[in-house]
Amino acid sequence: MGPRSVPLLPLLLALLGRPDPGRAEGCDLQPVTAEPPITLSYATSTVPWGCVSNSSMGTDHEVHVLSVKWSKVSPVPLTVAVTPQADACSRPAVLILLCTRCFATITSPCSNLIVRTDARLSPESTIRAPHPEPPIVSSEGQLLAWALAAYGGITSYSELQDPRKVQLRLGEDAHSPPECIPQESFNAVLHLETEVFFHGVKSCSRSDAQSTRAAHIIHLQSEPSSSITEGNLSLSCSQNSDGNQILILQSKANFTWFLSTKCNIQFLVSGSYMMPFFSAPLPGNPLPDTEQGLIAEAFEKNCSVIASYSAIPASTHISLQIHEHETVETPVAATPIAITQPPDLPHQVLLTLKPWKCTDETMEIVIVRSYLEPIKDVVNITLRDISCQAEKNATHFMLKSPLSHCGTSLEGTGYANNELILSLAKDAVLRSVRVGFQCEIPRELFLRLFPTADFKAPQTELEINKEAFVQASMRWMDHPADLQLKECWLVASEREPVLLVQGGEARGAGVTVLEGPPSSHGRKIWRFRFTYSIPEGGRIPFSATLKCKAGLQNDTIFEKVLEVRVKDAWRPLNYRGLGLGAVLGITFGAFLIGALLTAVLWYIYSHTRAQGSAGE
Repeated sequence: MGPRSVPLLPLLLALLGRPDPGRAEGCDLQPVTAEPPITLSYATSTVPWGCVSNSSMGTDHEVHVLSVKWSKVSPVPLTVAVTPQADACSRPAVLILLCTRCFATITSPCSNLIVRTDARLSPESTIRAPHPEPPIVSSEGQLLAWALAAYGGITSYSELQDPRKVQLRLGEDAHSPPECIPQESFNAVLHLETEVFFHGVKSCSRSDAQSTRAAHIIHLQSEPSSSITEGNLSLSCSQNSDGNQILILQSKANFTWFLSTKCNIQFLVSGSYMMPFFSAPLPGNPLPDTEQGLIAEAFEKNCSVIASYSAIPASTHISLQIHEHETVETPVAATPIAITQPPDLPHQVLLTLKPWKCTDETMEIVIVRSYLEPIKDVVNITLRDISCQAEKNATHFMLKSPLSHCGTSLEGTGYANNELILSLAKDAVLRSVRVGFQCEIPRELFLRLFPTADFKAPQTELEINKEAFVQASMRWMDHPADLQLKECWLVASEREPVLLVQGGEARGAGVTVLEGPPSSHGRKIWRFRFTYSIPEGGRIPFSATLKCKAGLQNDTIFEKVLEVRVKDAWRPLNYRGLGLGAVLGITFGAFLIGALLTAVLWYIYSHTRAQGSAGE
């Protein structure tokens, strides 16, 4: 059998830390036609059609016309708030609300506001006086013509699609056009802001799904001219939410998300983000800005279902409600993230901080104690195996463990699963909260230097004329057996590079390839030893670089560099830059200067004494 062809592009993307768009294949986003898994709304001042004019300024009223259209029945009553400029209601105003078969709540501090609507008003409406309904019209032109004839002018007109809330600000502008001629995608920011429902949700799932994890994606479509750089996201979930979900928020790099949530859900955010219990924004993650790239990113995070994909304009406020997530039947059941407590503050804090970091053999957790202040009363933190306790000092909780210990389980998808168990003590009562998490194992080459053959306690110090032991390793879940250690070099300044290993074989004197442990969970390990020697009289460098490359077949894909400090047993590390000749020269010079100074002082002393004796 000939060598198996391996696509190079996906591997290069993995090396760069970018998801392979090819992973999105087999997941074709389609509009959700059944009951959507989410309810999403966002604030905007751009309306499908709208206009303003100064034609009402010479009349008895300012007149605002709202024409509401629905793509489906609204799940909540429409709320319309009408506010005056500078809290003054001196000039009478008319609101014409065309909202057929609509249930609405209209509020305003202006008692002289005249409302003409075909909507049913709720008891919460502050407008009680009955007014005639607007006439039945069949077009936008007929509606505007009637309003103009009835009141002599029109201040503003806005067509609204699927609104949830409307904030209308009263006021007229003499600089507006003389006629209100509707324009498409009209920016009504000077007098109106509305929160609209988004009904363009799409979803898909992979046919080869091996996980029940679901992803929700919000992709902000920012116009180049948009000045919006921050937005509030209010997130709510059903009480039966299982926590095995991830919310991906994609935006411009300079966008800041202000997150308000009580959900047990993992976030993956571009730009930066804030939460109520943090005093400063936290940096997000670089995310793809394409539909396929975001789907691939979700699959990289062990998701098998894109439960919702929503592309919406950049907004200052977004409201998202995630409904109960139904488990997807899959041929192979993956180990779910263990969540044994209802959604609470510890889950929010830890799933936002994500303080865990994994290599191909260790898991490290570092938590700044001040970030835990919102939780309060945290006295101890352990992993699933409670014997693995975090060390703590005045500022941090810290814990480091091999992936084979502390109850960590490894899946075939490049993730390590465990739990953080927080012990909380309040009023002499001790309780524990468990927060399940997944730690991503980077798909990269790791390089470590050891002083002894037991390959324990790695270091970054290389001693001259003494054996050193090198371990290169990485996890490649797809085909670990195909991985090869291409070559390893030792490079130092002003010296020729030394080739240590090439094609899995030793090169050069003093190099021996060692047998590594067998592959486990897709992890491949290579080991060798070497002795770094310097010719007699040669200059000893203070640092060197150990560089290794690994790849599949003939394609070099992964490279790792390890900076080491060179140590000479005969050279104290403090004497940087001074050779033996320089030290001897300085010592002899100091001796000579001391001898000459002593002779001069003795000469002065002897002559001064002789002159004193002669004077007597």
